[in-house]
Amino acid sequence: MAMTTSASTSKESILKLLETIIDPETGINIVDMGLIYEVTPSNEEVFIKMGMTSAACPMGDLIIEDMNRALSTIYVTPNKIDIEVTFNPPWEPSMMSEAARKEFGW
Repeated sequence: MAMTTSASTSKESILKLLETIIDPETGINIVDMGLIYEVTPSNEEVFIKMGMTSAACPMGDLIIEDMNRALSTIYVTPNKIDIEVTFNPPWEPSMMSEAARKEFGW
């Protein structure tokens, strides 16, 4: 059974949890990379729409595995975690946080 505290399932708490997931190619977390497009949590389930830096991203499966592992600390039933990968809109560097752009020296 999933945890039912609203603090653990707020959009902000989910984003904070996703900040622990590092894109292996860049060394920057997936939130600051701008890969997370939408987060719709509830006490019972979570929907996340995300992009990848490219359609040929070799680390996509690893990132999603890491996300599922992190989210399973809140949503213990795997079918309650819905991660959709989209390329619309396509990811671009302007989606990165200011901190991530500074990390790259942009």
